[in-house]
Parts: sequence; structure tokens; C-alpha cells
Amino acid sequence: MSRRVRRRTVQSKNKEKAILSSVSSENDVDWTTLPDDTVVQLFSYLNYRDRASLGSTCRTWRLLGSSPCLWTSLDLRAHRCDADTAAVLAPRCAHLRSLRFRGSDSAAAVINLRARELKEITGEYCRGITDAMLGVIAARHEALESLQIGPDPCERISSDAVRHVAMCCTWLQRLRLSGVREIDGEAIGSLARHCPRLEEVAFLDCGSIDEGALGKVESLRLLSVAGSRNVKWATASLNWSKLPNLVGLDVSRTDVSPSAVSRFISQSKSLKVICAVSCMSLEEEEVHNPMAFRNSKEKLLLTVFTDISKGVASLFTGSPVDKQAVFDEFSRKNKDKNLNVMMTWLEWILSQSLLRMAETNPPGMDDFWLRQGAALLLSLVKSSQEDVQERAATALATFVVVDDENANVDPARSEVVMRNGGIPLLLELARSCRESAQSEAAKAIANLSVNAKVAKAVADEGGITILTNLARSMNRLVAEEAAGGLWNLSVGEEHKAAIAETGGVKALVDLIFKWRAGVDGVLERAAGALANLAADDKCSLEVAMAGGVHALVMLARSCKTDGVLEQAARALANLAAHGDNNGNNAAVGQEAGALEALVQLTCSQNEGVRQEAAGALWNLSFDDRNREAIAAAAGVEALVALAQECSNSSEGLQERAAGALWGLSVSEANSIAIGREGGIAPLLALARSEAEDVHETAAGALWNLAFYSGNALRIVEEGGVPILVHLCSSSGSKMARFMAALALAYMFDGRMDEVALVGSSSEGSSKSVNFDGARRMALKHIEAFVMTFSNPQVFSTAAASSAPAALSQVAEAVFIQEAGHLRCSSAEIGRFVAMIRNPSSILRACAAFALLQFTIPGGRHATHHAGLLQKAGAARVLRAAAAAATAPIEAKIFAKIVLRNLEHHQLEAPI
Repeated sequence: MSRRVRRRTVQSKNKEKAILSSVSSENDVDWTTLPDDTVVQLFSYLNYRDRASLGSTCRTWRLLGSSPCLWTSLDLRAHRCDADTAAVLAPRCAHLRSLRFRGSDSAAAVINLRARELKEITGEYCRGITDAMLGVIAARHEALESLQIGPDPCERISSDAVRHVAMCCTWLQRLRLSGVREIDGEAIGSLARHCPRLEEVAFLDCGSIDEGALGKVESLRLLSVAGSRNVKWATASLNWSKLPNLVGLDVSRTDVSPSAVSRFISQSKSLKVICAVSCMSLEEEEVHNPMAFRNSKEKLLLTVFTDISKGVASLFTGSPVDKQAVFDEFSRKNKDKNLNVMMTWLEWILSQSLLRMAETNPPGMDDFWLRQGAALLLSLVKSSQEDVQERAATALATFVVVDDENANVDPARSEVVMRNGGIPLLLELARSCRESAQSEAAKAIANLSVNAKVAKAVADEGGITILTNLARSMNRLVAEEAAGGLWNLSVGEEHKAAIAETGGVKALVDLIFKWRAGVDGVLERAAGALANLAADDKCSLEVAMAGGVHALVMLARSCKTDGVLEQAARALANLAAHGDNNGNNAAVGQEAGALEALVQLTCSQNEGVRQEAAGALWNLSFDDRNREAIAAAAGVEALVALAQECSNSSEGLQERAAGALWGLSVSEANSIAIGREGGIAPLLALARSEAEDVHETAAGALWNLAFYSGNALRIVEEGGVPILVHLCSSSGSKMARFMAALALAYMFDGRMDEVALVGSSSEGSSKSVNFDGARRMALKHIEAFVMTFSNPQVFSTAAASSAPAALSQVAEAVFIQEAGHLRCSSAEIGRFVAMIRNPSSILRACAAFALLQFTIPGGRHATHHAGLLQKAGAARVLRAAAAAATAPIEAKIFAKIVLRNLEHHQLEAPI
């Protein structure tokens, strides 16, 4: 703390008492009168963005916000740091000691901070960093004691840069580089000559290293070559064993030979710990010779087949240490300086290797992860080193995912994290004031929450509230991972209400407005979470009230990324799926540009986008105004084209394409337009699908289309009769068989005959079709379909008895549950009434059967259909059918049941 701050603190002691008393007596507090040290402490808990915002309130706070004690370390990983940004920060960086940044652009801007007293630089994901950049960084920061560039490979760094670092940074104590192609003897020799204090070197995942030269850096105490290739282990073991101060060696993820490890153990006098995690040759040796690497009293070997936590705990002398909390114990209790250094290094190298193992997911590691790997990572989350904490959380997020593309999580791995207390631990890390820790913890929670059991544990521990708060973060990475967590949690029906209650819906909608400029990860996750929430009736209302309709339509209209578009369309589809329960269906249709955008998305190159857009249009088409607006937006043409193109697509896309056409075909104009645009042929092709959902939906569309004689003729001409006959007789779906039978009944009830004489084609002549043969085939299978619901004994009993129970027994036996969701127009009901008077007894029975299905009490639209029948005067026609001496028994019984249904609805009708 600066002298000026201390002086102001002394002057403010009495004032502080007055402030405290005023806080208790008044609601409004003059925050500008707080003591300076209190303000500085407050600033220390804030991120840089909030610190700058708070500092802008007055001159005093701006000065306090620039206090040197607040600017000894700087973490720019979550921020874009270019030369201009660095120049703005420069006045505060005179006393900067530690710097962390991300990306090559930030690396190039570091020199503009003018932080000459920097002692520690950590650069992440600097794949593009060059010799020149690293050389300038080294030249401008000669007081450096620690330089770390990774974990992305530094492929553009050569030995020249290492040599330059050695000559400029003579105070260097720690050097960690990843993915350097070659580190030659001259570069390593420069380190040995110019950096006498160099105690730790990590050359991770490097192409080649001069083993002999490295054996001459006598100051080395800790050496890691994890993941490095082309190491000559005979030379390495001979030379490194002679290093007089080497106490820790990390050869993890290499092809180190058993003989080299044995030589390290037997010949090195100073070596205490060898870490050899995920070394294939050692693991194979252990299988054949379990006694090959039994530790001596002086040396500890850590491998996947040893108990790593127990081994690390053995380094402590004196009081016993709990191996499950060995790193936590270390950070809180240990006072041995040398052991502190060793434990700090072990935490770092283990977190590095475990993360790489999680990323590459080598085969045969399940036992390791379940037995000790997950527990190790959770122990490392408790580390006092911030980068180790974050890396361990990242590894937890990564190792549970076994199929990233389909978001498949290994249940055993995720549940072992839960059983080891990982959920409260990660949630506590997510509460950290460090945004980098929040981001990685939220990512781990999100991935683990794919598992339903873990999701429940997250919710029970208050995780939904934590993630909702993080979703409001101004940090994009934090908000993105939090939105991902809410997305996964919202899959569970039991969590949807909790997300809405904590303000999660509003937070997700706000994300879309806040981050709409090119940040696709945030947008996809927010839209995906809203899509899940919109599937719930109550939550869908919350989404609409929070401005979700406008936000999602905005994405559908303006975003160019397939993942975002797919989730936005899915969310709109789910919002529109509650037609009878709320007004969201109409609201989506009324949003400017919504229907046009969805129609346009059906032409996307991405199948997922096309599928969700078609699904949205299907749901929206249940609203009369939407249906006509979709057609006006060229929806008929677009959906016919989609149906024509999706024959080899997924079943989901096929079902939705047919469903959208089914929805549009409810109106006469649309139905005729679909036939005219060539929609019948692709629907017939979809009706041949083996998937029940697909052919059932196609059958529904064809049923609607067949109501109009021109379409009916087209169906016949396109070879549709055999296809519908096949559905009517062979489908495993009762609904598909039912609607196929109704389509055939429409086609051959006599109305098509007049059109058939003229033909449906523009030339005025129809294709050559044997109409009589088609009619006989259709009627035969309609009759067979109706007869599948006939039970001679039950029907005879019902015919002979006037008791309601007999008819109820038949009605229950023949009722098709899903048919209760079908809604017919006045014209359709009138056609079935007319069909009851048709000369064909088969069609009379079919019509009575259909009306029975449409009027069964409890059906979604039964009351509506009963009202239409009453207006059409159907009771007289039904009584005549029920009493007809020549009618089949099925037609009589079905007609009686329809009459009973009408009486029921009359009694239920309000007076």
C-alpha cells in the first residue's frame, strides 16, 4: 500500500465510525467517504473491467484504483490486448511483477506495457508467437525470473529464441516452453552459461532436445520433458543422472524405456521423484513384471499403476497426511521450503499431464480415471496455484466427454466425480472472484451435468443459482460456459422451473442481445437452453415475456452460424408447440420477419437447420393466420422443395418436412398449391419409409390433400394407391393405417370420378391408370382395416342390447388414442356425413368409424366435432345408418356409438 493511502487511512478513523453509524440509520450511503484502505480492499476483489468502471465515478477513486498494490499482477487472458490497450494500461504497470495473457496478438503487445520490473510472464495459446516476439519480450524484461509459453505448441519458436532468452534474462529461475520443434545444444548451453539461477526447465511436447547439453545445466533441480519425442533415453539417463541438484524428473507421456527409468533410480544420487504417467513401455513392463519398479527408500516413482496420492503423501515427514487431500494439506500446513518447491512442481506437472491425457483420451484408461485420476484432479482443484486449479477443472470438464460431437458423457466417470465430492468443490470454484476460474469451473459443471444424476446433484447444491449469476457476467467466456451449464441442466424437466425461478430465462435472453456480434458460442448455448425451456408450457411463457421471441427471431434472421440457427429455430418450434395453452404460437408468427426467416432456413445447407426450421413451420401452421402467412412467404414452394430433397436425409428431417406440408394443407388454397407445385410425389415417397413417424406424418398430409379431387387424381396417377394400401394394411402405427384408409376413402367416394374424365395434367389428359382396379384394391383394404377392429361376439352382443355398457365396451376397444388430436373442418365432417349415405357399405362403415374416433368424449377436439355434426343435422343420417337392415353390423354399431357420443356432448354443453 502506498504512503498516501496509509496517511489518508489515519486521517479517516473518526470519520469511519460516523459512516458506520450512518449506515445503520439511513438507507443511502455516501460511498465516496469510505476510508482509502477500505476502497483499495474493495478494488482488489474486482476484475479489471469493474475496477475501471468504479474508478470512473470520481477523481479520488480513480487515483485509488491506480494504487501500485492493485497492479502487481495482471491477468489479461479474458481480454483482447492490442498495442492501444497496452498503452492505456502502461501508466499502471510500473510496479507490475506478474503477467498472464492469451494469444499471439497479446504477446506482441506486451512490450507496450513498459513493465520493466516484470518477474513472471505466462502466455497461453500463443501458437503464432515467433522468435522475434519472444526475443523482444526477453530484451524488454531482463528481470524475468519465470517465463512460461504454452500449452499450445510454439512451432514458430526455434533454438535462437531460447538462446536470446538466456542471454537477456540472466535472473531466470524457471523456463517452461511447449511444442518447440528443436532445442539444440547451443541454446541449452546458453542457458547453462548465462542463467546460473535456473532451477526448473520444462520442455513439453518438443520435437527434439539435446540430451547431453541438458545434462550440463548443473543448477537444475526440476526437469520435465513430458510428451517430448525423439529423446535418446540411453544418453538422457546417462547424463541427467549426473546432475548434482536434480530432485524431480518428469518423463510422462513419453516412450521412456524401462531400462532408462531403472538407471535413473539406481544412478542418480540427488533424484527424489520420477513422474512417468501414461508411459506405454512402463505400463507394458509392469504387466509382465510387477516388481520391476518397486520404489527404493530414497526415490518415488509415480505412474498410472502406482497410488500417486499415497506416493506424494509419503514425501511428508512427521504427522501423517490424508492422501485424498494431499495438495490441500500441503498448501495449508507445510513449512519445509524444499518440500514446498517440490509440491508446487508436482502439482503443475500432474495437472499438465492429466489434462493432456483427458484431451487425447488414450484407450485403456478407464480404470485409472475411476480408481485415482478423478480424485487426483479434485485434489488439484484445491491447489493454491491458480493455474493448477483452472487446469484441473478443465481436465474434469474434458475427461468425462467421450464423444464431443454428440455431447456424450461417460456415466461412470461423471459419477465418480460426484461421489468424490466434486460438485460442491467445483461450485465453490465457480464462486471465485477470478473470471478464469469461473469459466473453467462452469465448463466442468456443464459437461458433468449431461449426466442426469450429476445434474440433480448440481441443482441440489444450488448450482442453478450460481450458473444463472455467471450467465450475467460481462466476461464472454464465463457467460458462455454458464449458458452451456444451463443448457444441459434444462434437459431435465425437473430443473426447468428452478431455472426460471432464479431468473435464468431473463439472463439467457439478455445474453443474446448482449453478445450478438459474432460470439457464436454464447449465442448457441443461450438459444439451446431457451429451446429446452420453451418445451415447458410455463417456461415458454417466461421466455416470451422476457423478450425471447424477438431475440430468437433476430438470431434466425441475422446469424450466419449453423449451430446458432439450429438452436434458434428449435426454440421457436418449441415456443409454437403450445398452441392451445398460450399465445406464443401467434406471437412468433406476428414477430416481424419470423416466418420469412424460417422459410429461408429450410433452404440451408445444414441438415439440422433445415430440420428445426421445418419443425417450427409445422407447429406454427396450426394457427390459421400463420398458415396463410407461411404460404404468402413462399412456404409451400420451399417445403415442397425440401420434401423432394430429403429422401436420403435423417428421419427427423423427413418427418418435419412432411409435417409442415400436412399443417399447410389444412386450407384449400394451400392444399391445391401443394399439389400444383409437385408435393404429392415426394410425400408418397416419404409414405414408403420404414420409419413409423415419417410415414405416419406423410399419410396425414396425403389425407388432407386427397380431400380435393384434383389432388386425389394426382395421387392415383403417381402410383399412390398401392402405397396407401400398403400403409393401411401393414403399418405398425394405427394412426398411419387410419389416415391412409381415410385418404383412400376420399379418393374413391365418387367425387374424383368427374375430374378423372378430364384429367389433372395441364394438357388435359390424365396418365393411363386402371381406375376400376385401383378402386377395388382401395375398398378391399379399407374394409380389411375396419374389420381389424371388429369382434363378432362383442359386436353381436352390442347389437342385441340397448344397454350403454355394451356400446362403451366396443368404443373402448376400437378407440385410437392419437386420433383424438385430429381436428376436422366443417367441410370434412360434412363429407363423412355424406359418405354414410354412400352406396358402398365399406365406405359407410369407414365413415362411421372415423366419426366415432372424432367424437369420443375426452378427445382434444371431440366437442368441436360434435358441434359440427349437430349443425350438419347428422343425427338423422346416423339413426338411419344404425337402423339400416342391409348395413354391415360394424357400420350399425359405429353409428350408434357416434349418436351416444353426440348425446353425451349435448348433456355436457353449458346451458
